[in-house]
Amino acid sequence: MTAPLNLTADPVPRLVRAIAVPAAVGFFFQTMYNVVDTYFAGQLSTDALASMSISFPVFFLVIALASGTGTGTTAVIANALGAKDRESAEIYCGQVITFGVVLSALLTVVGIWAAPFLFQILGADGSYLAIATTYMRIIFLGGAFFVFASVLNAPLNAVGDTTSFRNTLIVGFGLNVILNPWFIYGGLGLPAMGFRGVAVSTVLIELLICLYLARKVSHTGLMGRHSVHYLRPRAACMRELMANIFPATFNMLTIGVGIFVITWFISRYGKDAVAAYGVATRMEQIMLLPTIGLNTAALALAGQNFGAKRLDRVRESVFTCMRFGAYLLVPAGVVLFFAAPALMATFTDEPEVIRIGTQYLRIAAGALFPYVILFTSVSTLQGMKRPMFAVWMGLWRQLVAPFIFFPLLAQFFGMGLLGIWWGVFGIVWSAALFTLWFAHRTIRHTV
Repeated sequence: MTAPLNLTADPVPRLVRAIAVPAAVGFFFQTMYNVVDTYFAGQLSTDALASMSISFPVFFLVIALASGTGTGTTAVIANALGAKDRESAEIYCGQVITFGVVLSALLTVVGIWAAPFLFQILGADGSYLAIATTYMRIIFLGGAFFVFASVLNAPLNAVGDTTSFRNTLIVGFGLNVILNPWFIYGGLGLPAMGFRGVAVSTVLIELLICLYLARKVSHTGLMGRHSVHYLRPRAACMRELMANIFPATFNMLTIGVGIFVITWFISRYGKDAVAAYGVATRMEQIMLLPTIGLNTAALALAGQNFGAKRLDRVRESVFTCMRFGAYLLVPAGVVLFFAAPALMATFTDEPEVIRIGTQYLRIAAGALFPYVILFTSVSTLQGMKRPMFAVWMGLWRQLVAPFIFFPLLAQFFGMGLLGIWWGVFGIVWSAALFTLWFAHRTIRHTV
């Protein structure tokens, strides 16, 4: 059995590798899970593929709420563990479960009601709208499973255990490869569900993930014999959790809003552009997988070491994550640039979709590394209980800047769709450099 990690004493480079590698591997399989969904949607029809693409901004709202809750909770639990206050860590675990129940109920009700209106804003109508709405209705009905997967993963991340979640994502991918075609086309006594089968498969797998993670969390001792007692809301603990969960969630929501905004701008160039962007971003996500692992490592290390008042290790962890990111993402950008046409052709044989997607990927190839800078800096600030910076940066990057730069480049300078791609490039790089400066300044001036 592997010895538990000591996030406040073990060598930082070893800890970064131990936390980041399983997390990145896990999210590789999560991304491949989405690739499988995209592949089968493409096999059904262009309408199904476009519906999958246009559903992503709305689906991301579910992911944002769940992920933000997990990120904020990880920071609070890690701080308590770093300060050697285990009882508080256990209390936070119980309190966030209560919060998760309320959040899940609201997510389901509001999501089912709002999804059709959001799709109409993005230009969906007819069968295109019907397919996307049906898909998201099923996802929202299973919204609790997405929330609790993140809630249960938070204490595991706080102690440096990213292996458990990795295992669920690997198994989930394998199940999706089997369940997607079975649910879509039917067989063995099961009627064909068509595109709905993709959503049903996702919800069922998420339920299984929750069950496994609950078992792993019970082994940490953070949800022990007092857990039921800790479910009763406590004002002080809830305030502490909310102070970290709401900014982290809002930051994630701004990403979801940003995807929505980009898709809105792209939708003005037709269904092929929307489909191309949906497929291309799946490929970009694969290349950005190391960023997810490094982001997780930065949050856990900053959280515990800030709680232990080891700012030297906080500084070392963020720059170690960036160094590792450079080693991985710069070569990945080169590969993405040259492989873009072949990657797009794997998912569609529509020449225009391939052309548009290739154009996007070749520009995005030069903006992979700044995501490392941006995400690890933001995670470090969240671990230091400075979550509000992520909110303001998210609002600028995802909402304000696109409405300035996209019309300027696409319309005023007449660059069209190419102007949107270059707008994304410029916004990401500028946000990354400013965030790096702010994080370094915060660490230097924290007493």
